[in-house]
Amino acid sequence: MDFEIRKGLANLPALREIGFSANRRLLRVQRLDHDPITGINVLHTVTDPITTQNGTRVPGLRLGQQRSHALLTALPMFRLQPNGFTNHELRPLIAELRGLQTAAVTVGQMTYDLRRLREHGLITRIPHSHRYRVTDTGLSTARYLSAIHDRLLPTGLAQLTANAPAGPLKTADRAYQHAIDTLTHTAGLAA
Repeated sequence: MDFEIRKGLANLPALREIGFSANRRLLRVQRLDHDPITGINVLHTVTDPITTQNGTRVPGLRLGQQRSHALLTALPMFRLQPNGFTNHELRPLIAELRGLQTAAVTVGQMTYDLRRLREHGLITRIPHSHRYRVTDTGLSTARYLSAIHDRLLPTGLAQLTANAPAGPLKTADRAYQHAIDTLTHTAGLAA
């Protein structure tokens, strides 16, 4: 037994170097090139309600809501308009994106939506006019959130809820659920 202990101690420097090397590789892989807190703040800037300086509450653009999604989808289409866009120009596009007749989307609803977009920093009003321009932040945020809504969320949710054979996402979901169930059982929290 003493021989085995001495042999293990002799290998300790080699084992330590292997461990340090593995830790360095793991840390390199895990290193982030962005600050996730910034992303959360931007998401909340768009989706959370805002209270203006005079105390008026302006609702956020909720993800998954058809009306908000139509607004975000439409913004990039107006980015290259040299004179910006108006309520009148945006209204038929929003109606089409929502699957409605233009008359079903009132001028008042568009005014409300334009105010939401403006207060959340996605558009800016051109001074001394009733025209608006898409901001740089508005363009990138609208493109990203629209793509997530159109491509990632439906595909992922379809994979998770499908009765078809389990794909990688459903397999990972089941493994995660199994790990949580095992942890709660081990900790004595299972019902």
